[in-house]
Amino acid sequence: MFDTLIAGLLRGNVYALGAVGISLVFGVMNVVNFAQFSFFGLGAMLAWFFVAKLALPFWVALPLVLLLCAGLGLLINVSVVRPLAKYLPLAAMLSTYAVSQILDNVSQLAFTAQFRPFPEVLPTSNLQIGNMRVGTSDVVMLVVTAGVMIAMSLFLKYGKTGRAIRATAQDQEAAVQMGIPVGSVQNLSFVIASALGGLAGIFFSLYVGVVNPTSGLNIGLTAFVAATLGGLGSLVGAVIGGFVLGVLEAFGIYAFGDAARLIIVFAILVIVLIVRPGGLLGKVPLISTEPLTGTFLGKGRPLRIPRWVWIAALVVGGAVIPLVADNYILTTGTQVLIYAIIAAGFTVTAGQAGVLALGQAGPIAIGAYASALLSVHAHVPFWVALPLAGVVAAVIASVLASPIWGVKGHYISIATLGLGIAIVAVIQLVIPNAIYDIPVPQVAGIPLNTPLAYYLIDFAVLLITLLVMWRLRSSHLGRVISSVGSDETAALASGVRVRDYKALSFAVSAFFAGVGGSLLAHQYTYIDTTVFTMLTSLLVVTIVILGGVGLPYGAVVGSVILIGAMELLRFAPEWRIIVYGLVLILVVRFRPGGILVRNA
Repeated sequence: MFDTLIAGLLRGNVYALGAVGISLVFGVMNVVNFAQFSFFGLGAMLAWFFVAKLALPFWVALPLVLLLCAGLGLLINVSVVRPLAKYLPLAAMLSTYAVSQILDNVSQLAFTAQFRPFPEVLPTSNLQIGNMRVGTSDVVMLVVTAGVMIAMSLFLKYGKTGRAIRATAQDQEAAVQMGIPVGSVQNLSFVIASALGGLAGIFFSLYVGVVNPTSGLNIGLTAFVAATLGGLGSLVGAVIGGFVLGVLEAFGIYAFGDAARLIIVFAILVIVLIVRPGGLLGKVPLISTEPLTGTFLGKGRPLRIPRWVWIAALVVGGAVIPLVADNYILTTGTQVLIYAIIAAGFTVTAGQAGVLALGQAGPIAIGAYASALLSVHAHVPFWVALPLAGVVAAVIASVLASPIWGVKGHYISIATLGLGIAIVAVIQLVIPNAIYDIPVPQVAGIPLNTPLAYYLIDFAVLLITLLVMWRLRSSHLGRVISSVGSDETAALASGVRVRDYKALSFAVSAFFAGVGGSLLAHQYTYIDTTVFTMLTSLLVVTIVILGGVGLPYGAVVGSVILIGAMELLRFAPEWRIIVYGLVLILVVRFRPGGILVRNA
């Protein structure tokens, strides 16, 4: 047990470094900085390159990495975050989400995605503590972390610029009135946070002994949970949260195995957000409504599309393409249609209820696995498994998400992100192997397993989805859900049970996500959890925002652009993800209403 405690403290040391940077940016800018995650992996890869390839001494490479990370952080803040943070806090968060994907994949292009041993720049097992061997590297990590924390505390308490950072974090408007250069303070906070992220990435790679460009994702997510546990905006809380989470994670892994690590981490995240959303030392969030309201929804009204356009689209999609397209175009078309189904359902949650859930990969995975298991083991026909998969996804996702609807502000987006990752982690733990030989759709015993058959099935399901969305939006129920997204306070005052309608909208979105997952499973004929990643969630969110966050038919336009047009980059998946990220940043920055929304 003592060995486990030591291992937890060593991990917690790294989490604390990362959590301080996350809390610093949140406190000063009220932005959840997902780009911070990428600095863990980027810092580690740069250190590996300088030491292993350029043969620089470690103590020379270390400050170089910190300078590069700091400079890149400054560039990201000036070009992406600050233009949005003042007016659109959730949009700024989405942009950092996209930046994270871009940085990870640029790093993969530069260094390749393979794992490689991290240079043993310090002894790693030359000291004996009880039955456990630790190294000089572990001692150095603890000493450096302690030094950084002491220096940060003294800087914030006694330094002129440090006091300006504290003042900006407490009240930005008052800081401006007092003559504090808030823009410079925010830039400095981003610089410090990015450098700390790079440092934490180096130390984590020293600890585990291997590195690759995407290694920062898991450690970054864990550091974020540590910051939330301690209290976003509280640097002392970030340090405490890092060590507490490291110890809890270590004992959880000891009891349940490493496969349960993500489940433990995100269970802690959801519990903290529900029980004490301000964290151990942070203040309870004062944001009373989802920041999406009044940003994306308030930027304009939908374009009026003539009736003939809908008829033409129906003819082209349902008749012309099936008649003239080759198998390659039809196969691409099935992907476009499936993601359009998922994204159209998501507009109920994001567009009408005003809740931007970031974990859509979870319900998609539930639907895919439910349909596969029903077909393979219970021999349920595809036509029955398809709607059942949607129901199972809606029920499970709704039950798991039910405690989070009382969470306010962009905390609710964070909670749904954690929920989606935890769902996929649970599936991987329970069903570690891929499922093969999933039955294809059949009619009268005739298999429908050609690209044309798949396309027509998906097209029919999309038409049904859009019809349901149209009926829902025009119904009394749809208008009530829309009132929640438009003004939650007014809806509450009118007697609307806001939490219930948020939950209902999420269930509707989860149903269509499950249906989309079922279609993917039966058309691939195999599935495994690597299909359902954060990229899947990013893609759904980008499709919805690109087409128009409140427009189901906008999801079709967004899917055509992001899935169909991006097929040109099918041989370079890293570039495809980079383009997804750039599109999301540009749309959020310059056309937050989407393509099919005009300024009022």
